Amino acid sequence: MNIGIDASFLRKPGTGIGQVTLGILQALIERHQAPSLSGSHSFFLYCEEIPQLSFDLPENFFLRPFLPLWKRDDIPRKWMWEKLLSRHAEEDRCDAFLSLAQSAAIMPKTIRHTMIVHDMIPHFFPRYLFTLSRKLSYAAIKKGIRRADHLAAVSRTTARDVARILSLKEETITVLYPGYNPIFGKEISVQDLRPILDRYGLREGYIYHGGGLEVRKNTERLLRAYADLRKKHPSAPPLVISGTVFAKENVLAVDVKSIASRLGIENAVSILGFVPEEDIPALYEGALMFVYPSLYEGFGLPVLEAFASKVPVVAGSGGALPEIAQEAALLVDPSDVSAIEAGMERLLSDDSLRRELIRAGEKRAADFSFSEMAEGIVRILEHNSQRR
Repeated sequence: MNIGIDASFLRKPGTGIGQVTLGILQALIERHQAPSLSGSHSFFLYCEEIPQLSFDLPENFFLRPFLPLWKRDDIPRKWMWEKLLSRHAEEDRCDAFLSLAQSAAIMPKTIRHTMIVHDMIPHFFPRYLFTLSRKLSYAAIKKGIRRADHLAAVSRTTARDVARILSLKEETITVLYPGYNPIFGKEISVQDLRPILDRYGLREGYIYHGGGLEVRKNTERLLRAYADLRKKHPSAPPLVISGTVFAKENVLAVDVKSIASRLGIENAVSILGFVPEEDIPALYEGALMFVYPSLYEGFGLPVLEAFASKVPVVAGSGGALPEIAQEAALLVDPSDVSAIEAGMERLLSDDSLRRELIRAGEKRAADFSFSEMAEGIVRILEHNSQRR
């Protein structure tokens, strides 16, 4: 069977969907390198540019990079690229197509289309639709979701959201939980840890926050909660924040530097900016706790990474985070600054709770695997192809 895959997020490996794309592809490659399965399917990976991969593609995996005439990297280009996918899939005689994220792509009836939906963020946060192109793109994506032959969601929360927002039957949506990069489950020796922390001017025992600095991640409330914590406990550990610091003009970004300065905590907050993925396990490893008070997540990959890294977690109770964390994180109301502050204070003062959460988090992380996700994807693709 010829299977086309929208692998466009390979160009954004630092994003959650980019990490899931990489994880799924690696799992598919490992699965199809088995003697009994190799060559049973051919995979065509459609990309917006030739990706820089850390692994080799087998003979039955083919890169198909292309760009529309509109070359500028913006929403119109992405929309046109997705619209051209069907033509390329037909040229490669694909029997099935897999969109690794929600998109505007619509396949002809001859190609069974499976689409993975990660979230419906613009529905809950209309602020994300601040331009006409974004509104039109989101409308096209909703149409693409409706027209897919089969939908998969990265959590039951997302499946429920999709069903409710688009008037679909939730039971027809398959839930496929992603895994996490195995670099987050590896022990880091003191000899390896110290040079990385030194590079960022850090010492072990800080409070860590990462995973993006857009408004949905709720970093402003975290900073306000941390300022309150410092008033109560002047000797509280420093707060370390990683993530790309966007220009102030970006309406979806949090101006962390200005907020920290306004709150008078700039000397207690280390804003690292973008950190390459290979250094992030060390940031988790050196932390006393990880705080992720996101307002909404379709999955919440950073929480899973923290679990695997044996770091206790304070997480927001919005979206899929309660579903993913279960009893392994201290959940707080992300809209309540005092609740976030109380969560951090509790973990600072309760050694036994930190140990309990570390044990529960490590156990919970073991429930997630890209191999299982890839197996589920292949079952869907093979089943759908038989229905043609």
